Amino acid sequence: MRKLFAAAALGSLALVPFQAQAANDSVVVGMQLEPPGLDPTTGAAAAISQITLYNLFEGLTRIDADGKVQPLLAESWTTSDDYMTWTFKLRSGVTFHDGEALDSSDVKFTFEHNAVEGTQNKRADRFRNMESIETPDATTVVIKLKTPSATFLASLAEATAVIVDPSDIETNETEPVGSGPFKFVKWNKGQSVELAKYDGYRDAADIKLNSVTFRFVADAAAQAASLLSGDVDYYPLFGAVEALGQFENNPDFEVLVGTTNGETILSTNNKAKALSDLRVRQAIAHAINRKELIDGAMYGYGTPIGSHFAPHHPAYEDLTGTYPYDPEKSKALLKEAGYGDGLELSLKLPPTAYARNGGQIIADQLGKVGITAKIENVEWAQWLDQVYKKKNYDLSIVSHVEPMDIGIYARPDYYFQYENPTFNELIEKADSAVTEEEQDKYLREAQEILAKDAVNGYLFQLAKVAVYKKGLVGAWKDSHLFANDMARMHWEN
Repeated sequence: MRKLFAAAALGSLALVPFQAQAANDSVVVGMQLEPPGLDPTTGAAAAISQITLYNLFEGLTRIDADGKVQPLLAESWTTSDDYMTWTFKLRSGVTFHDGEALDSSDVKFTFEHNAVEGTQNKRADRFRNMESIETPDATTVVIKLKTPSATFLASLAEATAVIVDPSDIETNETEPVGSGPFKFVKWNKGQSVELAKYDGYRDAADIKLNSVTFRFVADAAAQAASLLSGDVDYYPLFGAVEALGQFENNPDFEVLVGTTNGETILSTNNKAKALSDLRVRQAIAHAINRKELIDGAMYGYGTPIGSHFAPHHPAYEDLTGTYPYDPEKSKALLKEAGYGDGLELSLKLPPTAYARNGGQIIADQLGKVGITAKIENVEWAQWLDQVYKKKNYDLSIVSHVEPMDIGIYARPDYYFQYENPTFNELIEKADSAVTEEEQDKYLREAQEILAKDAVNGYLFQLAKVAVYKKGLVGAWKDSHLFANDMARMHWEN
């Protein structure tokens, strides 16, 4: 057996104290979007994992501030030489917030439940790749895969793979019970979610915060005001980027600018009548001026992309030149496709600032080539229902924030409604690759197919702009996945 083990590492920033805190054992975290539920194994919204991952719920592994895989519920693991069999040694003495012990049977139940027919887990394919899950004793889990996976350990660190208590699975949506360092206290709908330190946590003595409140502040201007008034301590994803100057020049605050896994795209319904024509999708691609969009909607914060892939990944290929900004070429393609007299499409926008601000710019750019984009602003729950689930849309703007999620294009009946057997084969090869070099080769080929097929309008990689009070330690600069690891945050004395 080949031994693989990663020791836990704590990465934090040493900051100057902000002021005497009224209570230096609590933090108020600001978020733009309120999640539709609190069960990360069934919900698609990134806002769920921003609250729950590593705080309420834990997986076998975790991703640290540097993007490295670290132990969590599993203290160590081994794998066979062919990477098909993985043996995990669980930590002893772990309990759920209701006092029930967490053991290997809970891991087996969770992973098998995630794979059943009709599951709401958006990464069900990963669990269906598990041929068998054996539990020889309470602290040992043996997983045999159908095909090897170079990203297996990292995938177990995502929100979709957190371990749940079978007795609480029906109520985790509104009253989550996990094994994390914080337990659920209260959900004040429309306002906040309150967490408190779980005294039964195995490393409770190392947790410096006694309470964490996630407060929902949708309006970007109100986010800035809430920081200045002291109502919010920390915005991991600050929406009012136009107001950054007043914080960068304020000695009471810190600003961190990093990157995310958020590919911001002009989501396209590839089975809508006009959009099923490649020439129309190419025309849309040629009509988009990325620089104008990033400057206008994001005040310059964002990296142009030409396919669905993060620029910071080693396998990234710059494909922004596949369909360069060319309005005249766009008009010619529309005419060739039979829409020389114009085309009207719906543009449904969720409530994020990048979508609402970017939607106005995109609509203007499309209008210049003869495409009328009828803007419809929808709330997040409506977006999930109408666009994501029912596919009742032509165009939308959204950031897909899961790490390494190019495989969503291979999912049957996904909301893009894109079908390409060649692409699907490449994703299968990438998923089963056992070396990074082999995997990167297939991922580059997959990126090229998406770019040439103009499946979506590829806009920019979402920047991570964090603003917080001085004295708060442990903020992540980069979002390797959408989580706020509050157990590793504290106020500097």
